[in-house]
Amino acid sequence: MRSPRPFRRTALAALSAGVLFAAAGCGDGGDRTAKGTTGTAEAEDVLLQSLTSPGPGPFTTSTARATDSPSPTGAPDAEPTSATRTVHPVSGAAPGLYGGTRSVAACDVERQSALLTEGEDKARAFAGAADIEAVQIPGYLKSLTPVVLRADAQVTNHGYSAGSATAFQAVLQAGTAVLVDSRGMPRVRCVCGNPLGPPVVTDGTVAHRGERWPGYDPARIVAVEPGLKAATSLIIVDTDDRTWIERAMGDSGGRDRSPDDPPPFEPDVDLLFPSPERPWESAPPDPVPSDAVPSEPEGPTDPGPPEPSGDTPPEGPWEYEEGDPDVAPEPTQVFPAEPDGPAPPDGQVEPAGPEEPMEAGLGDVFAG
Repeated sequence: MRSPRPFRRTALAALSAGVLFAAAGCGDGGDRTAKGTTGTAEAEDVLLQSLTSPGPGPFTTSTARATDSPSPTGAPDAEPTSATRTVHPVSGAAPGLYGGTRSVAACDVERQSALLTEGEDKARAFAGAADIEAVQIPGYLKSLTPVVLRADAQVTNHGYSAGSATAFQAVLQAGTAVLVDSRGMPRVRCVCGNPLGPPVVTDGTVAHRGERWPGYDPARIVAVEPGLKAATSLIIVDTDDRTWIERAMGDSGGRDRSPDDPPPFEPDVDLLFPSPERPWESAPPDPVPSDAVPSEPEGPTDPGPPEPSGDTPPEGPWEYEEGDPDVAPEPTQVFPAEPDGPAPPDGQVEPAGPEEPMEAGLGDVFAG
C-alpha cells in the first residue's frame, strides 16, 4: 500500500504559508510550534520577529544571552497590514553593523550545537538549510561569531516542521542575537536555533505580518550582503559604553580588544542616513587624466641604429598608409656575398640568375 507521507508533506507545503501568517496576524507566533504552522512564504509576505520571539517552528530553545532591549528610535507605525518600505543593502563587513558586550558572547554556541545534534531528523534539516553535512554542525557553529544586530534586518528564516526546514521571509528586530560567518552574513538565530540565509527582497508594497515593535520603520530595513573577502575579525560596537570592539572570527569574546585602526567615524553613527564613509569596501582605481603623456619606454641595452627623426610611433599595431614616407621603413641595403665553391674558368662569366626580392611584403612588415 502506498505510504501517505508524500501526500501529507505536499499538503503541508501547500497550506503552510496561509497557516503561518493567519497565526502571525493574531500574535507574534512565538508559542505556535505545532505541525503545519511554518511554510515557504512568498517574497511579498514578510513576518516581523521581535528579538525575544522564537517565531513559528523553532529548531531549538533559546541559547541567546539575556540582553537589554535596544532603545526605540521612533514611534511604531499604525495598522500593520502593508507598507511601502525601503531595504538598504549593507556590507556584512561594515563596522558597527553588529554589536555586543566586551568579553561576553551573545549566544551559547556549545549549547546550540548540542541542541541541534540531539536528533537525526532535526540535524539533517538544519544541515540541508545551511548547505553542510549533519556531521559538520559542531565545527560549523564554532566557526561562526556571536553578535547582535544593530538594525532591523530582513533575512530568509527557516522553521522546523515534520522533519523538514521550511523557508520564509522575516525582519529581525535590532538587538537580535545571531551567529555570523567570516563574510558578516547572519547564519543562525540564537533565540530559536533557526538557520538563516540572504533575503529575497522585492520593491514596493509588501504584506508585513506580525506585531510591530517600538521604533520599527519599514523605510529603515537592512539587507546584509557578503563582505568582499573572508575576514579574520569584526569591528562591532560595545553596547554597554558605545566603544569599538574588535572580535576575532569564531571567538565568543574571550579575545576581544580595542582595534588598532578604529573606523573613521563614531560608533553611534547612523548606518543608513547618511551613509558613512566605507573604508572596508575596495576603492576603484584612480582615473587616468585624458591629457596624461605616456611614459617613454625603456631603451634597449644595445643602442642599435639611430632612430629616424619625426614623431614617436605608437606602441600598438601600426596602420600603414600608402605613400607615407614617415611610416614606411627604408629598404635595407644588401651586399652580395662571396660565392661558394671554385671560381669559374678564365674568360667565362657565370650567368646571372633571377633576382631575389629584397623586401618582404607589407603584410609581413606590418602584421599586427
